[in-house]
Amino acid sequence: MTPGRVSIAGGSVGGLFAAALLQRDGWRVTVHERSKRGLDGKGAGLVPQSEVSEVLQEIGRADVLDSLVIAKERIFLDRTGDVLGAAHTPQGQMSWDLLYRAFRQEIEALRYHAGALVQRVEDSEDTATLHFANDPPVEADLIIGADGIGSNVREFVAPETKPVYAGYAAFRGLASELKLPQRSAALLSGRFVFYDAPGMQFLGYLVAGADGSIEPGQRRYNWVWYRSLTQQRFQDALASEAGDQLTYSAPPGGLSSVTLHELRESARRDLPDVLSDVLVAEAAPFVQGIFDYETPRMVRSRVALLGDAAFVVRPHTAMGVSKAAGDAMALRDALRSHETVPEALLAYEQIRLPIGRKIAQYGRRLGSGFPRY
Repeated sequence: MTPGRVSIAGGSVGGLFAAALLQRDGWRVTVHERSKRGLDGKGAGLVPQSEVSEVLQEIGRADVLDSLVIAKERIFLDRTGDVLGAAHTPQGQMSWDLLYRAFRQEIEALRYHAGALVQRVEDSEDTATLHFANDPPVEADLIIGADGIGSNVREFVAPETKPVYAGYAAFRGLASELKLPQRSAALLSGRFVFYDAPGMQFLGYLVAGADGSIEPGQRRYNWVWYRSLTQQRFQDALASEAGDQLTYSAPPGGLSSVTLHELRESARRDLPDVLSDVLVAEAAPFVQGIFDYETPRMVRSRVALLGDAAFVVRPHTAMGVSKAAGDAMALRDALRSHETVPEALLAYEQIRLPIGRKIAQYGRRLGSGFPRY
């Protein structure tokens, strides 16, 4: 088909993957992100799968892979901080912000609209339209809903289903390597660390510095603390200092002083000192709830879901970002090989719907292995 206009709801990495790929095929792309300040600095670390490498190569940015920090082994700690066991499983870790910037740089500033909150979607025989809270409607030949777990585009495609809280949350942080206490740095550097206890799991690893440096002393330590929380306790953690109530997550610096104090006190009580010291060294931790969501369909007419808007998978899979990259490449391929947008979207759904279900189910199996989760 002849490339036309595509409007993407969601300016995080999933939406940017699609924007960069379709733009290179001649589509006239606009990206609409609800956050007023953009998303730079709002992520942490990730373990990239093959799809991330592939999509970087597609846009000529394989150089981002040079910023991988390699963990030579996995270690498992006991309550005192001693090493219970180790496994020689080298792997690379990446910082989310470097991946985000690589794709954000592909999109002209005039085509990326921050502070654009989608309210609803309408379609007709030949076009679809995004309606916003404060901006004029945007008409396009194709609309992509890459607006995450709280997707408003999903309300058009699959309004009958909602994300379900899984009973635990991930508190996260990204601390400067230089801020790590010496005993923690000596144990954790070059290793992927785990600590398991009833109702919790802590893991951590090094990623590149904000400038992409992987030199010792210039990197950052990414940590994740999964904690079993009732729905009410999780909602309490999402109440900001100003009294705003968030739904799914709170960004870096978004935890209230009460929640931050409770987090640090709990870390001192429940974690080995070498790990609690790392957590306390982070000035602006954040939290994301662990939710399950599987869409019954990924497309409707000229509208397609992508990434977390379609399937919310548990982070234990390390596949959330890679799944979004796979969605974006599959959508691009379908549009290349079909004569109309609706035909292409049905082909896209046929390929990616079973893959999303499989990854979501895998994540639930991994999550069920943690005590009292």
